[in-house]
Amino acid sequence: MDELLSTTHPRMFSLQKIVEISYYNMGRIRLQWSRIWEVIGDHFNKVGCNPNEDVAIFAVDSLRQLSMKFLEKGELANFRFQKDFLRPFEHIMKRNRSPTIRDMVVRCIAQMVNSQAANIRSGWKNIFSVFHLAASDQDESIVELAFQTTGHIVTLVFEKHFPATIDSFQDAVKCLSEFACNAAFPDTSMEAIRLIRHCAKYVSDRPQAFKEYTSDDMNVAPEDRVWVRGWFPILFELSCIINRCKLDVRTRGLTVMFEIMKTYGHTYEKHWWQDLFRIVFRIFDNMKLPEQQTEKAEWMTTTCNHALYAICDVFTQYLEVLSDVLLDDIFAQLYWCVQQDNEQLARSGTNCLENVVILNGEKFTLEIWDKTCNCTLDIFKTTIPHALLTWRPSSGETAPLPPSPVSEKPLDTISQKSVDIHDSIQPRSVDNRPQAPLVSASAVNEEVSKIKSTAKFPEQKLFAALLIKCVVQLELIQTIDNIVFFPATSKKEDAENLAAAQRDAVDFDVRVDTQDQGMYRFLTSQQLFKLLDCLLESHRFAKAFNSNNEQRTALWKAGFKGKSKPNLLKQETSSLACGLRILFRMYMDESRISAWEEVQQRLLNVCSEALSYFLTLTSESHREAWTNLLLLFLTKVLKISDNRVSMSLICVGTPGPRAAVQELSGMNQAIPRLHCCLCRATSGLAVSSSFLLCSHISGSLGDSIVPGFPQH
Repeated sequence: MDELLSTTHPRMFSLQKIVEISYYNMGRIRLQWSRIWEVIGDHFNKVGCNPNEDVAIFAVDSLRQLSMKFLEKGELANFRFQKDFLRPFEHIMKRNRSPTIRDMVVRCIAQMVNSQAANIRSGWKNIFSVFHLAASDQDESIVELAFQTTGHIVTLVFEKHFPATIDSFQDAVKCLSEFACNAAFPDTSMEAIRLIRHCAKYVSDRPQAFKEYTSDDMNVAPEDRVWVRGWFPILFELSCIINRCKLDVRTRGLTVMFEIMKTYGHTYEKHWWQDLFRIVFRIFDNMKLPEQQTEKAEWMTTTCNHALYAICDVFTQYLEVLSDVLLDDIFAQLYWCVQQDNEQLARSGTNCLENVVILNGEKFTLEIWDKTCNCTLDIFKTTIPHALLTWRPSSGETAPLPPSPVSEKPLDTISQKSVDIHDSIQPRSVDNRPQAPLVSASAVNEEVSKIKSTAKFPEQKLFAALLIKCVVQLELIQTIDNIVFFPATSKKEDAENLAAAQRDAVDFDVRVDTQDQGMYRFLTSQQLFKLLDCLLESHRFAKAFNSNNEQRTALWKAGFKGKSKPNLLKQETSSLACGLRILFRMYMDESRISAWEEVQQRLLNVCSEALSYFLTLTSESHREAWTNLLLLFLTKVLKISDNRVSMSLICVGTPGPRAAVQELSGMNQAIPRLHCCLCRATSGLAVSSSFLLCSHISGSLGDSIVPGFPQH
């Protein structure tokens, strides 16, 4: 070491002699040689990190020659001398920052792999450690050479010598993960992920090799070694890529991780899945840490969104195994998603709930259905935007009033000045998947931006969160409708009702072929009532908000929802429509005869309340929003047979037909007034429906119920 201290002319005589001594003593028994190398190897560690490049180059080149000679001897099973011998390369790569020396180390290791791969055993760990250090380098030549050699090992050496390399399989996967996480070389990142995918094939094709490998896993059951040594490292490193990398790379990593699950999951034991999803849910845990708001929003809208759908796909594919293991966690994760202040993620949470139930509901047990309904109920209750009714301007101040020629007039008399909060919601795609591009694509996010620009700072966050809750409420209503009756069924039914009304043929039997594809037949009456309660609570909240002109005006002045007063018309009508569909379906379902009494009572209460409310509406736009709802109600009532009507009167204890109509309408002259309101509200589209209904009642009950009724 003293000879090497000179910075200008170091003397390397002793270093040369040490190399020669090492060469001549290499034939000693392994026990002796390891003690000799313990001293000499430490000397090479220091010399290889010498600031004088000439000295370091000489040391590395000498190490290369000695290593090639040493590797030629091979290594017996359960010996680890190669690992000790090659450790100086690892030390030099870690401590020496000279690009020249680092490049030389990588080239030396690459040469060993190319010429001595068949003889390498424990040395693979050092080799992957060196390449792992090279993977994070910023020098393109170093990264490229290291990656090329790593790819050669994974694709060719593993194929030929897998039993000899199995001890370092985890190291290889970890090394590939480090290449994938080097943001400076995106092409290398993508190729590294492909090679990790290739490694999964080795695990699948050669599980016996992992079972027979005993080295450090003596305390692991043989049947679990393929998981601990094979599958777990692959899936864990992919999760690390997801958590560390930029959008395109982490998206690819996420895709490959779930591809592996879907392709090879049939070989996984139940307790393996539990370990696996502890890894998967780290994707969402990452968002519980404080980060910059922009990055957090992008993560939620892209990676969390993608992961949520992928988890549901895996759950569907392996339902029998995962229903006990994963269902509670999925529901908890969906609940978490809708609580976040991110519109896309919240919508995806409800859409995934719908997908899981529609695809798997036929196989659900009664207990799982109870959990599903409870999850839906929890989401409903926590996303009702109660603050819309209770919010008050701070210190009695309001933002400047938006320019409007009609700002002094009540909202309900000016339809064009009332804008539904849900008007800016992105439509669902055909399969309920998020529309691309995902980031900042949603019109609701634009509304949030508008809120932030017009509302005062303390209200910005509140208004944005309330807007998202409104979105979730409408999505949940649609989700329940789709689950119970199957997607698009209700829309088709509404279209048929409208067409029948236009043809003056409401008595035509409207049939929707897909109605039996829904989950209605698998839900108990009590579960349906639980969903119905959610819908009616949402309806009554929307109705209360729409009726509170003063509160809506205050929100409008504060900058909520831009230049127009907000309303919740879609929530008000769609929630009630779904509730009516459920009640009428149960009312006509003979298999639910035990629940008929409660159904009839609920139906009368809901219809009476709805019609009484509709008759009080003065806004033309508000009445028009009820068109499909009234057509649905009138058509459903018209299709009830006389026998069922009579039975319902007896069951609910009403004394006669006159009282029945009074119960339905809430007033003696309600039917004619309803008919007139329908004429105004629907421009004649519902006239035939209401007229046929009125004629049906009048013909059945007699003219005496309402004087002059047929003529009206």
